[in-house]
Amino acid sequence: MTATMVKEASPPAPVPPGGARGRRLRRRGRVIALLFVFPALLLLGALVVYPVLFSIGRSFFDASGNEFVGGENYAEMFRDPTNLKAVRNTAIWVVVAPTLLTGLGLVLAVLVEKVRWATAFKLLLFMPMAVSFLAAGIIFRLAYDQDPDKGVLNAAVVSVHDAFKGTSSYPTARARDGEGEGLTKQADGSYVTGADVSPGGTATLGLVGVAPKDLPGDARPAAPAAADAAGSDEVRGVVYLDFTPGGGGKPGVVDPEESGLPGMTVEAVRDGKTVAETTTGADGSFSFTGLDSGSYAMKLPSANFAAPYEGISWLGPALVTPAIIGAYLWIWTGFAMVLIGAGLAALPRDALEAARMDGANEWQIFRRITVPLLAPVLTVVFVTLVINVMKVFDLVYIIAPGPVQEDATVLATQMWLVSFGGGNNQGLGSALGVLLLLLVIPAMVFNVRRFKRSQR
Repeated sequence: MTATMVKEASPPAPVPPGGARGRRLRRRGRVIALLFVFPALLLLGALVVYPVLFSIGRSFFDASGNEFVGGENYAEMFRDPTNLKAVRNTAIWVVVAPTLLTGLGLVLAVLVEKVRWATAFKLLLFMPMAVSFLAAGIIFRLAYDQDPDKGVLNAAVVSVHDAFKGTSSYPTARARDGEGEGLTKQADGSYVTGADVSPGGTATLGLVGVAPKDLPGDARPAAPAAADAAGSDEVRGVVYLDFTPGGGGKPGVVDPEESGLPGMTVEAVRDGKTVAETTTGADGSFSFTGLDSGSYAMKLPSANFAAPYEGISWLGPALVTPAIIGAYLWIWTGFAMVLIGAGLAALPRDALEAARMDGANEWQIFRRITVPLLAPVLTVVFVTLVINVMKVFDLVYIIAPGPVQEDATVLATQMWLVSFGGGNNQGLGSALGVLLLLLVIPAMVFNVRRFKRSQR
């Protein structure tokens, strides 16, 4: 009886793995897995594999796609100066942007740990990641605008510049030749009187080209300078706007309705050397005293007519690439900080506390403990950013103005411009795409292997 009960309660014997049923189950499992994976494989083949293979094949044909040219497109790629500039700019991006981002992310991740509102600070820095590259490009295109009234960066630069160094109030002023004292423009932009003035005499310096609305607020009506007594050591004069509002008046003569030009620098020149300098008053009047006998020319230095400081040409040929990299840093700094911060949170705190107990300061802990322990994370962040900057397109295409597009171009933008942006040479564009793929693959392989090692 007992033996019978034990026999009935015992579990059924397992199916041998090598049996026919086991093989059917394994085959069935593979089919089900393949059915689940098939949509992803189909999309991967249609969107990645086929375009790659097609581009490789297309790179061996000419612009029309009808004639086989072999490696001619690849040779042309390194003969064209524009393509070489794209390779050079891509190299600058690969070296500069990931290095700066990794360094900034590391510093910010360490500092955020010591901030009370760390979560809010991280959120603030990570927010640019939610902005598309298109929107970010438009934002920075406006921020970098040369006009200080539009570009916020140049508005700040001009404000700081004007706070320490004055600017001319009359950049559009000019003289009428042959009237008044016959002011003549010099090569350096200054104006000099043709007729010399002796002590006791007067000088009338009329200018035009200044709109009445642009006159300084303290400008007063001008009056002709009165001649001094004979034998005096003084020269008197007036610098005025030789224009009568509403019409009328006589050119070269100070009329009652005409305004003086205050703040003008006037020099007394003798034998080509400046012997005295003064500034006009609210009514444009000026005077020189203590002059020796002889003849003097009156000079209005070029600083009176200097154009206002317009700031920095951020999007000029020299600075356009650093400016675009700056926009890229604004977007991706939060990404680097968050990833490195996650690695920092996983560090063993006992090692840091032990170093503090041994008397190490924070800089020593950061340099000798934190950075070495974070090396794997820093490497992954750096390589990921290298892959990303090799493909950068939106920022370069949107921020760089048309005249400097060639100076800012990288491989991704050059590939598009050559293929669709006017070049209409898809053979050369495909060759550039293949080159970009070959540059990205080593970094991708390195990242995948690094990830597999960390998983093990």
